[in-house]
Amino acid sequence: MIRFGVDRLLEDPSALRGARRVGLVTNNAARTAGDVTRHSRVALREAGIPLVRLFGPEHGLIATAPDGAAIADGMDPMTGLPVVSLYGDRMRPAPAMLEDLDAVCFDIPDVGARFYTYTWTLYHLLAACAATGTRVVLCDRPNPLGGVRAEGPLLDPSCASFIGEDAIPVRHGLTHGELARLWQREHWPQLRLDVIPCHGWDATRAWPATGCPWVPTSPAMPAFASAIWYPGLCLFEATTCSVGRGTAAPFTCVAAPWLDPLAVIDAVPEAADLGARLDATVITPTQAPHAGLPCPAVRVSLHLDSSDPSAIARAIATRTRPVALGLSLLGAVRRVHADQFAWAVYPTAANPSGTDHFSRLIGQRHVAEQLAGASGSTRAEWTGVPGWAARTTPIHLYPRD
Repeated sequence: MIRFGVDRLLEDPSALRGARRVGLVTNNAARTAGDVTRHSRVALREAGIPLVRLFGPEHGLIATAPDGAAIADGMDPMTGLPVVSLYGDRMRPAPAMLEDLDAVCFDIPDVGARFYTYTWTLYHLLAACAATGTRVVLCDRPNPLGGVRAEGPLLDPSCASFIGEDAIPVRHGLTHGELARLWQREHWPQLRLDVIPCHGWDATRAWPATGCPWVPTSPAMPAFASAIWYPGLCLFEATTCSVGRGTAAPFTCVAAPWLDPLAVIDAVPEAADLGARLDATVITPTQAPHAGLPCPAVRVSLHLDSSDPSAIARAIATRTRPVALGLSLLGAVRRVHADQFAWAVYPTAANPSGTDHFSRLIGQRHVAEQLAGASGSTRAEWTGVPGWAARTTPIHLYPRD
């Protein structure tokens, strides 16, 4: 049976032996593997871990606040503990918020994409704790997409923002624990870091192999199907197309009132090779853009011959290429609908103007202008990740054979 890092800490709290005051970075999506109705912060408190302060990422401690919305400090009704927001007026804890703590725990699920902001909450936490000498105990969780495939491009420093602050790929193929070890190795060797790995998980299989129900990690990630294609279809958030926000499975479609789905599908003949099946459908988004309007759409699903959960989990980890698919779809929409396609602003607390969103997402400045005319080989070059295996092999925690 799989156990997350927090389950192992609950079984053996020796990693925090001697700690009298502990902070915890978490949200409502962090549950135990043995009982997904059990919030990890409640379980840790009941186990006698001396939590005195909580820190919350984007979407707040409740994990349901709107995308990009600034979050205020508050109080946790479950534990009665104060909650310090790390998405709004501040993106990292101030030294005074750490100096009275013996350790800070981190326990938040991830979806394996560079622009998912929980990753950068971790990054800022590590930087702050390295500066104050505060110990970090990271309770690791599986990367739901597995860890045998990465897709670039790597982030260029000119595109750095709170959806990407270090040169990692769009689909990085690492867990939070492995990312923390990478950043300790490359940026903060003085950081006092302990990672509690998962037990019973290997990186060759995606989320279905865990046997655990999917707990929504944020408002637009209500189903695992959304996480599969998110690294690629999130690129459309920088356009006037809808990705189905407010539907049952956001990030599994591309839609607009003017879209010709069959023409777009015909322009992406490589979809099956990227692990995807494309179908024409109609959706009615409940959030902007095009909220309340029936929109023709291209629906993305897995291109599989098996219904076996183990085979599906391995195929997602090894065969699907969501970033390559997203770039191919985006190029096709631009070519087929040259007169209707447009880039859009995307305001957030971290980028109030909302400008330059596509470059921040993809991590390179030249891609937007070259996308419409890019060949398959060019897109393959963009998604390549030269040197990534050499950088990450020393910090791997899970089998990848």
